[in-house]
Amino acid sequence: MGSGKSTLGKALAAYYSKPFIDLDAWIEQKEGGSLSEIFSTKGEVYFRTKEHEYLQKIINSQSSKIVSLGGGTPCYHNNMELLLSASNTQIIYLSASVKFLSKRLYKEKNERPLISHIESESSMQEFIGKHLFERLSYYQKANIILEVENKTIEALVQSIVS
Repeated sequence: MGSGKSTLGKALAAYYSKPFIDLDAWIEQKEGGSLSEIFSTKGEVYFRTKEHEYLQKIINSQSSKIVSLGGGTPCYHNNMELLLSASNTQIIYLSASVKFLSKRLYKEKNERPLISHIESESSMQEFIGKHLFERLSYYQKANIILEVENKTIEALVQSIVS
């Protein structure tokens, strides 16, 4: 959440001349509403179930592509195991500190359903810290762990492709 997955994904897709899929945006398109609307009208359980179904479809399509996942995607419905067992798949975890993520996300909180209710930067740090702690064991299963703080997108792309 807030590490730059979509931005880096688009840059990698351009570098490799491959299609780019942002899973959250794809879900919005398929479901006909924003993530905020889906969460508020149908709930997180519905969203996570659909997220898993759409991830399976993307993996099963067998075409080469760059996919940006939501921050919670690896943590639900055996998604990380699904990704790890997929052929020709590289999973990249974009690592950043709680402080870095909190500052970035606080500015964008109104566009993100899970954090739109947070009222202060200190509350954001607490929320991000808790979620990062809960998710870290999944993230650390990635094939590549990349520290993203204070690095340009170009430098991150070069780190991955070299």
